[in-house]
Amino acid sequence: MLRSLRFAALFSGLILSASALAVDIDAASYGYPLTNPFEATIATTPPDLRPELPLDDDINQSDRSLTLRPEREFILPDNFWAVKKLTYRIATQDKPAPLIFLIAGTGARYDSTLNEYLKKLYYKAGYHVVQLSSPTSFDFISAASRFATPGVTKEDAEDMYRVMQAVRAQNPKVPVTEYYLTGYSLGALDAAFVAHLDETRRSFNFKKVLLLNPPVNLYTSITNLDKLVQTEVKGINTSTTFYELVLSKLTRYFQQKGYIDLNDALLYDFQQSKQHLTNEQMAMLIGTSFRFSAADIAFTSDLINRRGLITPPKFPITEGTSLTPFLKRALQCDFDCYLTDQVIPMWRARTDGGSLLQLIDQVSLYALKDYLHDSPKIAVMHNADDVILGPGDLGFLRKTFGDRLTVYPLGGHCGNINYRVNSDAMLEFFRG
Repeated sequence: MLRSLRFAALFSGLILSASALAVDIDAASYGYPLTNPFEATIATTPPDLRPELPLDDDINQSDRSLTLRPEREFILPDNFWAVKKLTYRIATQDKPAPLIFLIAGTGARYDSTLNEYLKKLYYKAGYHVVQLSSPTSFDFISAASRFATPGVTKEDAEDMYRVMQAVRAQNPKVPVTEYYLTGYSLGALDAAFVAHLDETRRSFNFKKVLLLNPPVNLYTSITNLDKLVQTEVKGINTSTTFYELVLSKLTRYFQQKGYIDLNDALLYDFQQSKQHLTNEQMAMLIGTSFRFSAADIAFTSDLINRRGLITPPKFPITEGTSLTPFLKRALQCDFDCYLTDQVIPMWRARTDGGSLLQLIDQVSLYALKDYLHDSPKIAVMHNADDVILGPGDLGFLRKTFGDRLTVYPLGGHCGNINYRVNSDAMLEFFRG
């Protein structure tokens, strides 16, 4: 049944693409079971609806490190030793093959769950794969970012491009036939800017680029996610925090199961139990996760640049120093605060002015509208119910990409990337 549905979806996609319209997948034939976008974002796809993938032991892979910002050796405290070099993961085939770069989403490292999934998917299909951290991850900010203030997408892409060049230089014996590029969430936005940069630099001449659930207007996306933290949740008061509420639910869930099972199916199974999270609780959980990413970015950028907004510039930080007080201070600063306090002043100092609206246009897909419209090698896969989209975002994607845009009816934010139907479509795009 699932196989026939997948063929039906692909066939309908072929018909629609002929008329240069976006490929809208029909909800009835799609078969994705989670209709709640918050639940899909958190729990992703039920395990039995995911493709079979190789185990880690069956993959020829290794973690390697790059020294890109040697001056940070003297800026960063000793307890930051693990991020003074940038680590990435590379999986190689035993014969000539295309190489695909994977860029992680907001605040995520190279070994994030989704990057690991995509690595296994493409490795099984015969590709060399390189997993890269997001320019907003604390390790990339520390070891690879020139200005250590991510958020200006063009500059983030230039940092990422240098990393990709360094990865290739460090692996000269890998037999690469051609280069591909993909990223999810913020990593998809980065991938678009990297592809545009490569049109002039020509280091890779990417044959195909796939953007998975990218933000269209970056400011809209971060505003949507920041608002989720403000959700009113029943059961939270002056004596019970959100974290205590979620922890008590998980505790009761494991007591009822009789054992603790922390596999990747946990959240889906948990949401099917009596202890499941409500819509409001799921919204706050997504927003809270995002707020922690923002706190990491704000703290790391402030520390490296000695701005004194979170960490006093001359405060002695050693391996024994508790970072908890600084984390608490950083958590009070959402992404809007980070943009206002750190990104915009840095950007204006380097560009001789500019308004917030100008910055928003420059860091979003709007800045690449003509390039994305005219480049047949770039495609987008998105979800109609994605929580990061705002009014007009899907309309912009339809107008810009035409039949190179596939819109799935369900999946929330990146929740259906590991669904078999989506995985088949991703592989088909690169193979085709």
